[in-house]
Amino acid sequence: MNLPTAHPLVDGRTTNAPLIRAFRGERPDITPIWFMRQAGRSLPEYLKVREGIGMLESCLRPDLASEITLQPVRRHGVDAGIFFSDIVVPLLLAGVDVDIVPGVGPVLGQAVRTPEEVDRLVSQTLTQEAMAPIREAVALTVAELGSTPLIGFAGAPFTLAAYLVEGRPSRDHLAARTMMHADPQSWARLTEWAADVTGMFLRGQVLAGASATQLFDSWAGSLSRADYVTHVAPSSQRALSHVKDLPVSVVHFGTGTEHLLTAMHDVGADVMGVDYRTPLDEANQLLGGTVPLQGNIDPALLAAPWPVLEAHVRDVVERGRTAPAHVVNLGHGVPPHTDPTVLTKIVELVHSLSA
Repeated sequence: MNLPTAHPLVDGRTTNAPLIRAFRGERPDITPIWFMRQAGRSLPEYLKVREGIGMLESCLRPDLASEITLQPVRRHGVDAGIFFSDIVVPLLLAGVDVDIVPGVGPVLGQAVRTPEEVDRLVSQTLTQEAMAPIREAVALTVAELGSTPLIGFAGAPFTLAAYLVEGRPSRDHLAARTMMHADPQSWARLTEWAADVTGMFLRGQVLAGASATQLFDSWAGSLSRADYVTHVAPSSQRALSHVKDLPVSVVHFGTGTEHLLTAMHDVGADVMGVDYRTPLDEANQLLGGTVPLQGNIDPALLAAPWPVLEAHVRDVVERGRTAPAHVVNLGHGVPPHTDPTVLTKIVELVHSLSA
């Protein structure tokens, strides 16, 4: 395996961390916990360091991306950092004209819908030179984290392709779903390109020191199972092939994907993230009782009275005991107006339940 000797899984710093053990299907002494979107607008220290700095610039400044990644680990005592980035960062690094517009989300200079537009896109690539700030940010973060693992981050090919075809966020992804049927050849070329960009982005993070990876397919839940298997799964498998020779576990997560859990696992995932719609014991049954699970506190309950939230967290942990291993997380991301002290209390509660 072509990892530098300083990689934490080579020198043993994170090998026995609770999160890494759980991802391997073991039951550590404590149930590990981290939160999706834990580094973000819920933290006052995040708002302070990002004052006057755009989202994409924040992702591409190694010192700032590292600091933001570390903030929730320091504050909450979570069992992993998740690399601070955005789904569209690999597109930007590959030369795509994209920006994150406040209140809207990722917006492209031009949508990619015709064969000619696909031709122009796939002539661009994600180079090692372009990945330099990502590698530096990961290395800085890993050096500070010590024995706490860092999880690498990337958007799945379908989610990237959906942004490329729609040109902006969409609720139903109608243009993307139309393209996969109306022009399957162009769709395949587009998603293969997105798969390689995603795969290289993940691989770069692992080689720089990330101890695990997570593939986010934010919009896969909009697909039927048949469409996912035929038009999406091959590209997700291709993306994950970029890290299959590396000694790291892969988590695969999507929202509204109960009907896709087995298909999403089959593309090469080691751990399945489960959103708040599917109880963990039911997800475990769907997956045959053999797959470590991650999830799935309902983000809406973070603002509920503590007795309500506490009962919910206890229920999530109990249902997670049915799986081979369980990493507690949210069933999606931290809402921006969440009280950070609530997240810290959840971490303390989960760790106490483990004991």
